[in-house]
Amino acid sequence: MGPGKPVYAMLAGGCFWCLEAVYLELRGVLSVTSGYMGGETTNPTYQEVCSGDTGHAEVVQIGYDPIQVSYRDLLNVFFAIHDPTTLNRQGNDVGTQYRSAIFFHTVEQEAEAREMIAQLTAEHAFEDPIVTEVVPAQTFWPAEDYHQNYYAEHPFQPYCAFVVGPKVKKFRKLFESLKKA
Repeated sequence: MGPGKPVYAMLAGGCFWCLEAVYLELRGVLSVTSGYMGGETTNPTYQEVCSGDTGHAEVVQIGYDPIQVSYRDLLNVFFAIHDPTTLNRQGNDVGTQYRSAIFFHTVEQEAEAREMIAQLTAEHAFEDPIVTEVVPAQTFWPAEDYHQNYYAEHPFQPYCAFVVGPKVKKFRKLFESLKKA
Protein backbone atom coordinates (compact mmCIF):
# COMPACT_ATOMS: atom_id res chain seq x y z
CA MET A 1 0.00 0.00 0.00
CA GLY A 2 1.44 3.36 -1.00
CA PRO A 3 1.58 6.51 1.06
CA GLY A 4 -1.67 8.29 1.87
CA LYS A 5 -2.53 11.83 0.88
CA PRO A 6 -0.03 14.19 2.55
CA VAL A 7 -1.11 16.26 5.51
CA TYR A 8 0.86 19.37 6.44
CA ALA A 9 2.37 20.53 9.69
CA MET A 10 3.99 23.94 10.15
CA LEU A 11 6.61 24.23 12.90
CA ALA A 12 9.01 26.97 13.98
CA GLY A 13 11.78 26.15 16.43
CA GLY A 14 14.82 28.25 15.64
CA CYS A 15 16.77 27.96 12.43
CA PHE A 16 14.83 26.06 9.79
CA TRP A 17 17.96 24.15 8.73
CA CYS A 18 17.85 22.24 12.04
CA LEU A 19 14.20 21.24 11.80
CA GLU A 20 14.46 20.36 8.11
CA ALA A 21 17.46 18.06 8.65
CA VAL A 22 15.70 16.16 11.44
CA TYR A 23 12.28 15.80 9.82
CA LEU A 24 13.79 14.57 6.55
CA GLU A 25 14.90 11.47 8.51
CA LEU A 26 11.49 10.80 10.07
CA ARG A 27 9.49 7.84 8.78
CA GLY A 28 6.32 8.95 6.99
CA VAL A 29 7.63 12.41 6.10
CA LEU A 30 7.18 12.95 2.39
CA SER A 31 8.60 16.47 2.08
CA VAL A 32 10.11 19.25 4.16
CA THR A 33 10.26 22.80 2.85
CA SER A 34 12.00 25.61 4.70
CA GLY A 35 10.25 28.97 4.63
CA TYR A 36 8.62 31.82 6.49
CA MET A 37 5.26 32.33 8.20
CA GLY A 38 3.58 34.64 10.64
CA GLY A 39 4.68 38.02 9.38
CA GLU A 40 3.41 41.03 7.48
CA THR A 41 5.66 41.25 4.42
CA THR A 42 4.55 39.61 1.17
CA ASN A 43 7.07 37.10 -0.19
CA PRO A 44 9.85 38.04 2.25
CA THR A 45 13.51 37.37 1.57
CA TYR A 46 15.89 35.72 4.02
CA GLN A 47 17.61 39.07 4.60
CA GLU A 48 14.28 40.76 5.38
CA VAL A 49 13.26 38.00 7.80
CA CYS A 50 16.69 38.07 9.49
CA SER A 51 16.29 41.80 10.12
CA GLY A 52 13.48 40.92 12.51
CA ASP A 53 11.29 43.62 10.98
CA THR A 54 8.87 41.43 9.00
CA GLY A 55 7.41 39.48 11.93
CA HIS A 56 7.97 36.13 10.19
CA ALA A 57 9.32 33.03 11.86
CA GLU A 58 11.61 30.59 10.13
CA VAL A 59 9.39 27.51 9.69
CA VAL A 60 9.34 24.12 8.08
CA GLN A 61 6.37 22.87 6.13
CA ILE A 62 6.26 19.13 6.72
CA GLY A 63 4.24 17.02 4.31
CA TYR A 64 3.59 13.69 6.00
CA ASP A 65 1.58 10.51 5.65
CA PRO A 66 -0.63 10.21 8.75
CA ILE A 67 -0.84 6.45 8.18
CA GLN A 68 2.91 6.15 8.81
CA VAL A 69 3.53 8.91 11.38
CA SER A 70 1.15 10.84 13.61
CA TYR A 71 0.95 14.55 14.23
CA ARG A 72 1.71 13.73 17.87
CA ASP A 73 4.94 12.01 16.76
CA LEU A 74 5.89 15.18 14.87
CA LEU A 75 5.25 17.21 18.02
CA ASN A 76 7.21 14.77 20.22
CA VAL A 77 10.22 15.25 17.96
CA PHE A 78 9.65 19.02 17.88
CA PHE A 79 9.72 19.39 21.65
CA ALA A 80 12.76 17.12 21.95
CA ILE A 81 15.02 18.89 19.44
CA HIS A 82 14.56 22.53 20.38
CA ASP A 83 14.16 24.57 23.55
CA PRO A 84 10.51 25.65 23.81
CA THR A 85 11.22 27.75 26.91
CA THR A 86 13.35 30.52 25.41
CA LEU A 87 11.39 33.45 24.03
CA ASN A 88 12.48 34.49 20.55
CA ARG A 89 15.72 32.54 20.60
CA GLN A 90 17.40 29.20 20.15
CA GLY A 91 20.93 29.18 21.49
CA ASN A 92 22.86 32.02 19.86
CA ASP A 93 20.10 32.63 17.29
CA VAL A 94 18.16 35.57 18.72
CA GLY A 95 15.12 37.39 17.31
CA THR A 96 11.43 36.85 16.69
CA GLN A 97 12.28 34.91 13.53
CA TYR A 98 13.65 32.14 15.81
CA ARG A 99 10.57 31.87 18.04
CA SER A 100 9.01 28.57 18.97
CA ALA A 101 5.63 28.22 17.27
CA ILE A 102 3.15 25.67 16.05
CA PHE A 103 1.06 26.99 13.17
CA PHE A 104 -2.03 24.79 13.01
CA HIS A 105 -4.21 24.06 9.98
CA THR A 106 -7.10 22.32 11.75
CA VAL A 107 -8.85 22.38 15.11
CA GLU A 108 -7.48 18.87 15.66
CA GLN A 109 -3.90 20.09 15.21
CA GLU A 110 -4.57 22.98 17.57
CA ALA A 111 -6.08 20.68 20.22
CA GLU A 112 -3.19 18.21 19.92
CA ALA A 113 -0.60 20.99 20.28
CA ARG A 114 -2.32 22.54 23.30
CA GLU A 115 -2.79 19.12 24.90
CA MET A 116 0.89 18.28 24.46
CA ILE A 117 2.01 21.60 25.95
CA ALA A 118 -0.34 21.06 28.91
CA GLN A 119 1.00 17.53 29.40
CA LEU A 120 4.66 18.63 29.22
CA THR A 121 3.88 21.45 31.66
CA ALA A 122 2.12 19.08 34.10
CA GLU A 123 5.05 16.65 33.89
CA HIS A 124 7.57 19.47 34.50
CA ALA A 125 9.39 18.28 31.39
CA PHE A 126 11.27 21.60 31.28
CA GLU A 127 12.63 23.71 34.13
CA ASP A 128 11.15 26.89 32.68
CA PRO A 129 7.65 27.55 31.27
CA ILE A 130 6.97 26.60 27.65
CA VAL A 131 6.58 29.73 25.51
CA THR A 132 5.69 27.99 22.23
CA GLU A 133 2.96 29.89 20.39
CA VAL A 134 0.02 27.88 19.05
CA VAL A 135 -1.48 30.02 16.31
CA PRO A 136 -3.43 29.58 13.06
CA ALA A 137 -1.36 28.93 9.95
CA GLN A 138 -0.95 31.91 7.67
CA THR A 139 0.51 32.26 4.21
CA PHE A 140 3.59 30.08 3.81
CA TRP A 141 6.43 31.63 1.86
CA PRO A 142 9.04 29.08 0.75
CA ALA A 143 12.60 30.17 1.46
CA GLU A 144 15.10 30.70 -1.31
CA ASP A 145 16.31 27.54 -3.09
CA TYR A 146 19.74 27.63 -1.41
CA HIS A 147 18.05 27.07 2.00
CA GLN A 148 16.35 23.84 0.91
CA ASN A 149 18.06 20.60 1.95
CA TYR A 150 20.78 22.78 3.43
CA TYR A 151 22.30 20.41 5.98
CA ALA A 152 22.54 17.53 3.51
CA GLU A 153 24.37 19.76 1.06
CA HIS A 154 26.59 21.60 3.59
CA PRO A 155 27.26 19.22 6.52
CA PHE A 156 30.72 20.66 7.19
CA GLN A 157 29.67 24.31 7.16
CA PRO A 158 30.44 25.45 10.76
CA TYR A 159 26.83 26.19 11.77
CA CYS A 160 25.74 22.81 10.39
CA ALA A 161 28.58 20.95 12.06
CA PHE A 162 28.14 22.55 15.49
CA VAL A 163 24.40 23.30 15.68
CA VAL A 164 22.45 21.22 13.16
CA GLY A 165 24.54 18.05 13.45
CA PRO A 166 24.04 17.60 17.21
CA LYS A 167 20.26 17.99 16.82
CA VAL A 168 20.22 15.32 14.11
CA LYS A 169 22.28 13.00 16.35
CA LYS A 170 19.91 13.63 19.27
CA PHE A 171 16.94 12.77 17.06
CA ARG A 172 18.61 9.56 15.87
CA LYS A 173 19.29 8.51 19.46
CA LEU A 174 15.89 9.40 20.95
CA PHE A 175 13.66 8.37 18.06
CA GLU A 176 15.36 5.28 16.62
CA SER A 177 11.98 3.62 16.05
CA LEU A 178 10.67 6.57 14.01
CA LYS A 179 13.62 6.86 11.62
CA LYS A 180 13.25 6.08 7.95
CA ALA A 181 14.60 2.65 7.03
